[in-house]
Parts: sequence; C-alpha cells; structure tokens
Amino acid sequence: MRTSDFDFDLPEELIAQFPAEKRAQSRMLWLNGAGGELRDMHFSELTQILRPGDVLVMNDTRVIKARLYGKKESGGRIEILVERILDEHHVLAHMRAGHSPKPGSKLLLDGNVEVTVIGRQDEFYHLRFDVEKTVLEILDEHGSLPLPPYITRVPEFPDEERYQTVYARAPGAVAAPTAGLHFDEAMLVRIKEMGVTLAYVTLHVGAGTFQPVRAESVAEHKMHSELYHVPEETVAAIRRAKQSGGRVMAVGTTSLRALESAAASGELSAGQGDTNIFIIPGYRFKVVERLLTNFHLPKSTLMMLVSAFGGLENIRQAYRHAIAQRYRFFSYGDAMLIERQTEGQNEI
Repeated sequence: MRTSDFDFDLPEELIAQFPAEKRAQSRMLWLNGAGGELRDMHFSELTQILRPGDVLVMNDTRVIKARLYGKKESGGRIEILVERILDEHHVLAHMRAGHSPKPGSKLLLDGNVEVTVIGRQDEFYHLRFDVEKTVLEILDEHGSLPLPPYITRVPEFPDEERYQTVYARAPGAVAAPTAGLHFDEAMLVRIKEMGVTLAYVTLHVGAGTFQPVRAESVAEHKMHSELYHVPEETVAAIRRAKQSGGRVMAVGTTSLRALESAAASGELSAGQGDTNIFIIPGYRFKVVERLLTNFHLPKSTLMMLVSAFGGLENIRQAYRHAIAQRYRFFSYGDAMLIERQTEGQNEI
C-alpha cells in the first residue's frame, strides 16, 4: 500500500481559518460505508440519525497552551512546543533553535522561566522547569495556544474557547479532538434527553497528528505515541448498548483509537497507557459502528484511518464530492459522519 493512495488535491481556500459562527452550524457529509451513498446534511440533523440506546464516545482531553518562546544561554531565540507533560516539572517537547542545545544547557523562557535540557528522547527534548510553579501553571501564564500549522494566523482570544470542546476536562493535548468542536451544550442535552448515552475516553492528542506520512510505503511509517485512558463506566456503557441493540459512535478518530487500543486483546477493557495503534485499510474494527469526524490532511494517518473505516474508494468519492460542494476542511471545518463499511465485525 502506497502513501500516494491517500493523496488528493485540495484548493487552499477550503482550509477553514476560523470556526463557524456557532458550533452546531457546520455542515455534515454522511457516508454509508456499506453502499457508498452520500448525503449532504447540517450537523444539527445528527439528532435525526441517533436513536435511544445508542452511545456517543467522546474524547474529554483539554488543549494546553503548549507553545513557549525564549532564548538559549548564547542568546539565540528558541520556540518550544510541549508534546507531553511527564510530571509537575518535566516535559517532552519539540524545539526550534538555530543549533540544538546540549544536555545540561540552560534556557530562559519568556516570563523569566528557567529550564534545563536533560537530554533527548527520539525527536523530543526532555526538559526540566526549574521553578516552583507547575508546568501547567507556567503554560497557563506564559504559553500560547498551538493552532494547527495550516491555520495561517496567530491565535486570537476567541480561539481559547473555540479550539476546545465544551466537555474538555483533562489537560494534556496539543491539538483539539476536532470532531467534538461541533457540539454545543444545548445539543448534548437534546441528545441525552433522547435516551442516548454520553460516554468519555481521554486521549491526549500530540503534534504528530498533523504530520504527513513521508515514507513511500505505508508499512514503513512509524506511528507517533499518545497517552489514553478508557474508564470502566465507558466500557460498561458500550456493553449495555450492544446488548440492547444500540450502536456505538466514536466522536473523532482519537476516541476510536482509544477504544480500539483498549480492545487490542480482543476484549474491550478499561485501562490506560501509551498507544501507537496505526489503523489502515484491512484493519478489523472491534468496537465502533459509526465515526463522526472532520475532513483530514492528504497522506495523513487519519486519512488512512477513515479509509479503513469507510472504504478507500468510498472515501475518495466522498472527498471529491466535499471539494465540489465547497465543504470546509480540517480542524475548524465541517463534519463527516461515516457508517462502517464492513458488516459482521461487531465483536465486543
């Protein structure tokens, strides 16, 4: 399987630079993976598709203000993007610098925050914050929101609200689980009143989500790792839904990846840990019947995931349709609802 199989040409003007005026006002393209049918809808019409007994699984991670600026001891400017908080004073981070700082060197971040370079772990720097305040406190005070690289503007104050889901609780992500950005509080209340269960997982989205697959062969790609947690109450909600004939909808690829990681042994189990699960066509899904997602980057691992879920040719057709109909793409763009292509894989 070639990476080029997941490429497409996207007019630049379709990359959404701002969110819709209101969360639930987005459009939604519905794809029936079983037959390939497409339907143009509004996101608010999702309530017409759901039914009592269904369960929506959402990622409650919260985006942190992960971007920091400062300088090295030599005076050279640096930019840091925190990828993972290890504890109250240690992080793994990307760093832009003229010359890579060596282990033991000191950094001075804006806000007079002193940092020591501990070493390297693969592409990340291990950094220690040499201050009394915790990393999260430092980020809240001095960090800036890490908008995706294809949003070609500086973050503005409204982004601090709109680049978070309304149910974000667990800080740790450097990118939003964007399928959830379409929900407002009122819509979640309506869905719950319908008899649909709202369940949660946590997967702290890393910056690797924006990286295209650079290897020519998909098999050569090394998937980035992210922290996830699937609580027992979510496992119980999914089992109840399946026993009563309800359907499981993952809100976002991150929720799906968390659930599939928790079912890697063949049985869905509560737990937490690191996952580098790489879902490509041919993968056998164990938990989810429906996927609510956004439109994804060409040649990305997420494009491969949705192609596995809805069928490669179906996804190609859907993306051609979305471009022709001027849907808005990527994080602040419109939604896509995908019915799983292959039947008979509802195992958990």
